[in-house]
Amino acid sequence: MEINLSFDIAATIMITILLISWVMRKMTGGTTNRMFLRFVFINLIAVLFDIWAATLDNVGSQSITALYFAHSGFLIVYNFVTLMYVLFVVSLTDTWHKIKKNFFILFVLGAPFLTVLAALVTNPLTKKMFLVSGGYRHGEWFPLIYAQIAVYIVFVIAYMIYYRELMELARFCAAVAYIPIGVIAWLIQMAAPENHVQMFGSAVSMVLVSIAAQKPEEIVDSDTQFMKYRAYAADMKRNYYNKKNVDVVMLNLGNFSVINALMGYDFAMQILGDTVKRIRQVNMISGGRADLYYLDRGRFRMVFHEKDRALAEEAAESLVASLMEKRDFNDLDITLQPFVVLARCPEEIKDFKMLMTFGMDFHEKVKFEARVMHVNEVFHKGLFEIQGNIDEIIEEALEFKRFQVYYQPIYSIEKKKFISAEALLRLFDPTYGFISPEILVTAAERSGAIHRIGDYVLEEVCRFITEGEFHSLGLEYIEVNLSVTQCMRVNLADKILGIMAKHRVPTECINLEITETAASHTQEVMAENLQKLNRAGISLSLDDYGTGYSNIKRVIQLPLKIVKLDKTFVDEQDNPKMRVVLKNTVAMLKDMDMEIVVEGIETQEMLDFFAELQCDFIQGYFFSKPVPKPEFVSFIKSYT
Repeated sequence: MEINLSFDIAATIMITILLISWVMRKMTGGTTNRMFLRFVFINLIAVLFDIWAATLDNVGSQSITALYFAHSGFLIVYNFVTLMYVLFVVSLTDTWHKIKKNFFILFVLGAPFLTVLAALVTNPLTKKMFLVSGGYRHGEWFPLIYAQIAVYIVFVIAYMIYYRELMELARFCAAVAYIPIGVIAWLIQMAAPENHVQMFGSAVSMVLVSIAAQKPEEIVDSDTQFMKYRAYAADMKRNYYNKKNVDVVMLNLGNFSVINALMGYDFAMQILGDTVKRIRQVNMISGGRADLYYLDRGRFRMVFHEKDRALAEEAAESLVASLMEKRDFNDLDITLQPFVVLARCPEEIKDFKMLMTFGMDFHEKVKFEARVMHVNEVFHKGLFEIQGNIDEIIEEALEFKRFQVYYQPIYSIEKKKFISAEALLRLFDPTYGFISPEILVTAAERSGAIHRIGDYVLEEVCRFITEGEFHSLGLEYIEVNLSVTQCMRVNLADKILGIMAKHRVPTECINLEITETAASHTQEVMAENLQKLNRAGISLSLDDYGTGYSNIKRVIQLPLKIVKLDKTFVDEQDNPKMRVVLKNTVAMLKDMDMEIVVEGIETQEMLDFFAELQCDFIQGYFFSKPVPKPEFVSFIKSYT
């Protein structure tokens, strides 16, 4: 019987191309990638043995030694192939440490492999696995191989189902597909022994895994050849899920964005390439034990697993020393600012969300000192717990009505009384206490919850205005803040007017306050909203004027009635140059027939100074901090 080698040859070509492409793309980092490469390589050895054995059979070789060696070589290597497939699946879940501690799993994996291996090694003596004299044929023990494969199939399916949460659907499906493809190939070869399709089926499966589960473009960054943010997030999430101890050397280049902005992309790429080279050198000194990641914007990670944690501290120190060396790029001496933090997980950072939140911007929270920092120097547990859980905190606050509206009074210099107030959002969480408005608003804008929060604040303000004591207190209107995201809401004007109509609140009783940041994003939807609200009789004010976004053109274009000077003006009002700026700014705004509110007033001297400049309103701690409605009402009554 002539054996058809075309499938084996095709398999050899496919496996070789796959192996070369992975090496050329530098898909060699990370436990899973390394395990996949070993799996591919051992399949290549197996198919070469199969070609050799089949060729000897085709030419009718009389060398018993060569025949035994070729057929034994294929079956022994294939025995490793099946085990390597199981180990590759385990690597996808990153549960090595659990297997090592579980005797039952070790037995299930080891016993079939060792049994078949022993039978194959002793086959020249026992002749129980296969015979070669008079042609190759199976022996009475050959079904041991089928039994081993069956055990591994059951194990893999059960294992992947148990740990399905640790794998993306594409990886799960691609890894599982190896089983039916392999079984079909075995059945075809049993039905038509002259066609060796077994290894071809294995090659097809590996290509499928490479395309669907181990996509290089999704895992490896093209600029650095380090693994991407996505891979880092997936790996660290599995580490926490599996309760694995790792040390993470976090490197954020503090001035990388500035270099990129000032010097351009090509120059920044030179900096990036040199940094990558130095990280690789540090890792080589550590025996190449760290998994390397590039997240983006000059942020790198070196992850040392449990058995190599002792290397992390030395690697971090070497990294700082290397990166602090001056380098000459295009005749320019460049000194980087490598912020390096060594984090022991989960001892110092207890969960995945906290780790990712902390790593984003820790370099912005500390002074650069050119040394390795430890988590407790930078990490404020309560703050990062809040940031990590802020979306859940907001949803629970909306569900259980935990938000509160505070009011800060605004004093009219001309009328010498309080005529309005700014409504401010506050949240006191039962677990975390007071939640900073900066964290709250940023997260709410990102998630879209800001619209529901904004509606809640306006509803509360409308209820207050419709209460009898509002007008009896001499109040004329309440200022309500609009965020950038709210301003871009298509139906914002209709929503606001609808809430006010429901509560029968006159339009002159509400002033909507937009920040300079929001004004800087002016676009068609926002402009239409503001114009429609202004035509309906709602006045608009511009907050934070002078914070760096200020643009006279925007002040002219927007239908503003009030401009609120930022606290920066107040803090520097003793500076002679600032006084000149203030005098001319106030004069300009008054000439445009705008009213001026000064924020951040804390002393009588400050109040007198801005009164002399003919500003209209005063807001600040000199009178009152933001307080709940009952305290606000009592405060206003005490001044009437």
